[in-house]
Amino acid sequence: MDLFGTAGIRGSATERVTPGLVLDVARALGDHAREAGDREFVVGRDGRVTGPALAAAAEAGLESAGAEVRRLGQVPTPALAFASRGRRGVMLTASHNPPTDNGVKAFVDGVEHGEAAETAVEERVGADVSPADWDEWGDGADEGVLDAYRSAVVEYARAFGADPEGVRVAVDCGNGMSAVATPQVLRELGADVVTLNATVDGHFPGRESKPTPESLADLREFVREGAADFGIGHDGDSDRIVVVDGDGEVVHEDTVLAILAERYVRASDAADPVVVTTPNASGRIDERVEAAGGRVERVALGYLHDGIAAARDAGGDVVFAAEPWKHVHTAFGDWIDAVASAAVFTRLVADEGLDGLREPVTERPYRKVSVECPDDDKAAAMERLAETLPAAFPGAEVDSEYGVRLSFGDGSWTLVRPSGTEPYVRVYAEHDEVDPFVEEVAGVVEAAVEAVD
Repeated sequence: MDLFGTAGIRGSATERVTPGLVLDVARALGDHAREAGDREFVVGRDGRVTGPALAAAAEAGLESAGAEVRRLGQVPTPALAFASRGRRGVMLTASHNPPTDNGVKAFVDGVEHGEAAETAVEERVGADVSPADWDEWGDGADEGVLDAYRSAVVEYARAFGADPEGVRVAVDCGNGMSAVATPQVLRELGADVVTLNATVDGHFPGRESKPTPESLADLREFVREGAADFGIGHDGDSDRIVVVDGDGEVVHEDTVLAILAERYVRASDAADPVVVTTPNASGRIDERVEAAGGRVERVALGYLHDGIAAARDAGGDVVFAAEPWKHVHTAFGDWIDAVASAAVFTRLVADEGLDGLREPVTERPYRKVSVECPDDDKAAAMERLAETLPAAFPGAEVDSEYGVRLSFGDGSWTLVRPSGTEPYVRVYAEHDEVDPFVEEVAGVVEAAVEAVD
């Protein structure tokens, strides 16, 4: 059925993620949980207009499978994950997608479902699982989590950096769920916080939900004019963070990742501190982690949780896990949490300054481009690229575990992989002459896509 992508189920709320689909998926989730002996679910939603109807469908599906539902209402996704510890959770969100979309993310004990669980749920949806017997249906009740979640983030972040009193932070909430979390957490920590687009609105009137250099133009200008020391931008459900420096420029996502990864390794007393990241992440992360005495393990994009579990099974102590813009603070919880990232990063800035944090990080030129490719052609195009890309760059070290990644002796690299959510093949590269290098790689990709036709 291929319901789940790299971040749950997403799509148009009128064509794909409809109330009917959500009811079927929720019933399958409830049936899957009942088989494991679990009955209690928390259900939350972001601020999208379609959220209330889909949350109602999710509750109906879960309860008809025998589950007891605790309604959290509008919450950031990390708050839903926090609330799902010791039980299960369903979050209705399309993250950074446009307002016409919505989606489903499933959690168990604070961790987003991995591939095995998603497959089990898909099989049940395909089999059209029947409701539980009438006298086994569950019930629902309201429950609050925001206060407890925000307090937990504050307590956790205080172990890092310094008191941010006197540090002025501009937070662009993008009319998303961070409006009820990040400003409050940073103020409790002592920072001086100013907000942009801090009203939750499912139409996203202030800017598009995805935080990009273009959509964060107002935030960047605000900081550039001296109205704040630095800025933070979030997406619709608060699992992404973008940092803006004092000049109004976006700090590269891998630099933010490298800064946090190094701090977590240095703070750890583990014999084998591990940072889990993805193949598209920069080599600057490896450099800082290794300098701090740790090591990096890579896992396919969208499978951080599987990578964390695999690294732990192999005996490593995972101190941090991240893909660009998304961070898992494993000592706090095994979920992606941009609110925790904002809190920890703000305290690090208060201690060392943003320039001081960036100074040790080697920021080589980096680019990402997308080559159009129909979903049905992706597999054949990637099979062809496994041969044509190494042939175009002889002498490169080739890794085809997660797409096709070529590594060169001077530290440069490129990764080509199919998007899990859009009709593109992605090209990532880090190279001293990155523009002509990316053009050359993209040309090989375009040829492979054309050959499939």
